[in-house]
Amino acid sequence: MAENITLNTVERVTTLTISRPAKRNAITQDMYAAMADALETYTRSDDSRAFVITGAEDYFTAGNDLQGFAMGPRGDEVPPVTRFLAAISTCPKPLIAAVNGPAIGVGVTMLLHCDLIIASDTATFSTPFVQLGLVPEAASSLLLPATVGMAVANDMLLANRVLDSDEAVRFGLVSRLTPFADLIAETAKVAAQLANAAPNAILKSKSLIRQGREQVAAQMEKESILFAEQLDSPEFAEVIAAKTQKRMPNFT
Repeated sequence: MAENITLNTVERVTTLTISRPAKRNAITQDMYAAMADALETYTRSDDSRAFVITGAEDYFTAGNDLQGFAMGPRGDEVPPVTRFLAAISTCPKPLIAAVNGPAIGVGVTMLLHCDLIIASDTATFSTPFVQLGLVPEAASSLLLPATVGMAVANDMLLANRVLDSDEAVRFGLVSRLTPFADLIAETAKVAAQLANAAPNAILKSKSLIRQGREQVAAQMEKESILFAEQLDSPEFAEVIAAKTQKRMPNFT
């Protein structure tokens, strides 16, 4: 398991914690590889029947580590983030997100592939792709409008509207809301319920609920092509330069 990703399995519940608090739990390519490995193992394993994703301390995740993406693999090499998104979007077993604080970028888009999202009252949700010179990912251009409605999705994906926890529940992005202090206990209760339920009934029910999502893989592929183009664009280069120089980006 890579540094900054911890795994713990107790009573058929596996918990993956994104643990890089000094960088607000921003995710590197090595971390994505570890997360993909964990999800692939969970999919195959009989020892775990529920999988929880959460963040360390007071952040869920600040999203992608931009410096790492700027220097990431190109060409025919399959990026670890692609493996992770494939694993989370096709996982046939229960996935729970325990959103303990701000969820940014992929911190939001990965939620669209989880079955239950439990958020603390300190959580916020934002998708600042355009502001970073990028485009939506993880089929969020398809799934976010289907989840929160077109108007709110446009506000988030184009204008970087930040949802607070109450709004996230109201718009259907989050399943349950708890005080920060109760998040671990509430998540453990739900995860145990799923882990102890009839496993075949869970698998078949998830399969039925997920019917009609045939477009997800195709949309993800379209997004990944445009995302890669933007990573090599002058716009993204300007974002990285602006962050390095601690100034606002200039797209004129």
